[in-house]
Amino acid sequence: MLEASAETKLQLFELGPGKMLDLQINNPLPVRLKLSLVGYDLGRYIILKYPRVTNNSEYNDVLTEGNGVIVRYLLEGDKGECFAFSSSIRSVTQHPERLLFLDYPKEIEKRQLRTQQRTSIHLPACMKLNDEIKNQGGAINGVIVDISTDGCRFSFKTQNARTTVKKREVLVCIQSPVDGEIKIPAQICNSRNEHGEVSVGIKFMDDSNLVPKLLSQLFIA
Repeated sequence: MLEASAETKLQLFELGPGKMLDLQINNPLPVRLKLSLVGYDLGRYIILKYPRVTNNSEYNDVLTEGNGVIVRYLLEGDKGECFAFSSSIRSVTQHPERLLFLDYPKEIEKRQLRTQQRTSIHLPACMKLNDEIKNQGGAINGVIVDISTDGCRFSFKTQNARTTVKKREVLVCIQSPVDGEIKIPAQICNSRNEHGEVSVGIKFMDDSNLVPKLLSQLFIA
């Protein structure tokens, strides 16, 4: 269930330049676009980069002043929440760069995506495709930035600004203070790359209750 409050309006300000927003436009044709946030003026407007186009007339029929849009974005905090608001295109600039100005939202709705709240943590770990390739460069070293019995968010750095991780089954390997390395079967749900830091959403497929035991050993649960 979506809910709106004065507190949710503040959430928008956690988005910095470069964050991606999903725009849904239904008139005159349904279009979905992912655009980068440039900035905002409190209570007045939000500025987004105009989508990359192959010719100057592309999207001219939908990205027009006064056209309504629905904007969605994710915040990956300890709860994992989706935010959405309705707005209208205020103006489209051509110089010095093509930018899209949206009316500032009057209210922002949010929906919690996770059934369990995650605990923020900085836990060194690695992600492996499978045991067979662990000695052939198949391991990705990084840190777990939040965790619950259901899943975690794994983060690692890369020099390639386009690197992401496809949805697939993996092993999440964590050093237990009691049992040494434990390997948790898991499924990658999503990933994104922000300025060379890749953030991976992971769902645990733990049939052996390894995770609750580990969290207890780490004094998290």
